[in-house]
Amino acid sequence: MIVVLTVLSLVLGIAYGYLDVENTFISMISQNTQVILYVLMFSVGISIGMHDGIMKKLKEYHVKIFIIPVGIILGSLFGGLLCAAIFKISVGHATAIASGLGWYSFAGATISKLAGAELGSIAFLSNLMRELFSFFIIPFLAAHLGYYTCIAPAGATSEDTTLPVMLKYTNEETVVLSVLNGIICSFFVPILISVCLSVV
Repeated sequence: MIVVLTVLSLVLGIAYGYLDVENTFISMISQNTQVILYVLMFSVGISIGMHDGIMKKLKEYHVKIFIIPVGIILGSLFGGLLCAAIFKISVGHATAIASGLGWYSFAGATISKLAGAELGSIAFLSNLMRELFSFFIIPFLAAHLGYYTCIAPAGATSEDTTLPVMLKYTNEETVVLSVLNGIICSFFVPILISVCLSVV
């Protein structure tokens, strides 16, 4: 149900933006998306804080916390290499697009500035589709392959836009790892894009 509501919300948002209808309340929300995200993160923090064993478990993980984001980054880059071979495009360009890790707004704008509008548009759409597909894939993965696997398709978005789906279909421990993964992946996105675009 949450997937249907998410897609419906997105479609209604696109329609609202396209029709340019003026509504004070909705305009206020659209101009303060960061505040809404902070409220969401605060509520996640409350949920995490109510479970005493979670923070203890995180301390036990130590370096293991980096296993998931490193796996996601390597998997994404490998996907970029496959696309380069299949579509006969530059390895640097293909891996730069994959390096967006779902962060479509940043990847699209950054790659447009560094490599042109055409590649930036491809990066935008590619990473946007990754995020949209995550909404549909996460419930399936949670039911059939385990909670930790749900973090992989979300990539850098696991700390924000796909977090509500994580909250719905996984547990608090996975949500904590999801937030940490999103932070780590988001940190590496600009670095990866720059490095990949430097590859001839």
